Amino acid sequence: MVNKWLRITSLFVVLLSCVAVASKPAMAQESTGEQAISRTHKDPQLKWGPCPPIFPKGCEVTVLHGDPANGRSDVFLRTPANYRLPAHWHTSPEHMILVSGVLHVTYEGQKPSVLRAGSYAYGPAKVKHEARCANSGPCVLFIAFESPIDAVLVEGAPK
Repeated sequence: MVNKWLRITSLFVVLLSCVAVASKPAMAQESTGEQAISRTHKDPQLKWGPCPPIFPKGCEVTVLHGDPANGRSDVFLRTPANYRLPAHWHTSPEHMILVSGVLHVTYEGQKPSVLRAGSYAYGPAKVKHEARCANSGPCVLFIAFESPIDAVLVEGAPK
């Protein structure tokens, strides 16, 4: 009888400790001091500038977050309708979401893709690719880079 009582008591103690752990509120993470942001591609506070000189005139970019020269960063890239981004590659992988327009993208060795607003695409580091914004309207592309941003024109690619 004593062994049965000890087993029941031990089980009860284990159950109580599980309930106590499960009911503890989660510890709040310490703030990094950064401010949260929310932007649309039409935000008048955005400061648009020209794309890197390897791209034809008409392409614009704005930094949303991070430092494009020194680390991770998020940008919007915008082009007019019927604009072509020549074959190029980046040292960093890129994570992209098309915000507006229709964008035809071709990565070396893969079938072309057609991105529409809301489409996600991933581009591995150093993989050659090119893109063309359809003539249906301007394109705005959100791009998240994992390391400093560069764009290297593929040798022989027309500008």
